[in-house]
Amino acid sequence: MRETWYFLDSGYGTPAFNMAMDEVLMNWHSEGKIPPVLRFYGWKPAGISVGFFQKVGGSIDLENAEKYGVELVRRQTGGRAVLHDDELTYSVLVSEEHPAMPKSIKEAYLVLSKGILEGYRALGIPADFSIPEEKQKQAGSAVCFEEPSWYELMVDGKKAAGSAQTRKKGVILQHGSIPISMDIEKLFDLFIYPSEKVKERARRAFTSRAVAINDVLEKPVTFKEVNDAFREGFIKGLDIDLEPFTPPEEMLREAAELEEKYKSEEWIYKREGRQKV
Repeated sequence: MRETWYFLDSGYGTPAFNMAMDEVLMNWHSEGKIPPVLRFYGWKPAGISVGFFQKVGGSIDLENAEKYGVELVRRQTGGRAVLHDDELTYSVLVSEEHPAMPKSIKEAYLVLSKGILEGYRALGIPADFSIPEEKQKQAGSAVCFEEPSWYELMVDGKKAAGSAQTRKKGVILQHGSIPISMDIEKLFDLFIYPSEKVKERARRAFTSRAVAINDVLEKPVTFKEVNDAFREGFIKGLDIDLEPFTPPEEMLREAAELEEKYKSEEWIYKREGRQKV
């Protein structure tokens, strides 16, 4: 018999709530209160999530973020900053001791990302995994969605989805961004570059490195259509069944309390010594 995981469709949430709910689910799974969880959500307003170890200063254009109404949040996982706008975000929470989970972070990516792969294929998009000979980063770039890492999803040689993983309290949290469309002008307005010339060159090159779902489909799809396709993709890719899960009041109260942490400047700017820059 196939294992049954909880499926939580959170709909749209604020950046702080989205990160808080992922942390609450991690805590509850760690305490044995709930089985493994697959969660889907969107972002309203749009947000920039910075990596757990990343500094905000020198990376994010805070004035432009305010102008666009984009909220800043720090996530639990590492890596570089990500703009979350018109996308489906997924998170998976599963014990490190789960028999299907490899001890290696890289190999666990492969197992969990099979759900993303099958989601793209359910939309008729021929995606595949990236397997770079060497994980390379652009020097001085704060933008995560530029270079593929191990087992991230590629379409026509372009990065189509980005993921990050952490392991805390005996639980694997992997979450990631599946762009439906991308506003490239907004994206590059939100990050700091050494000069306008460098920024323009990076913006022109970006389209050769990254792609969104509606860039490759003849007919644009909605958030719900993407949600449905990736739900089926995770069922197939992970060989599991999904049971709809409605968070109890206790869980929602805990998320509301943690939301205050994710809104706080102390958390957001913790790499700058708690000082906004």
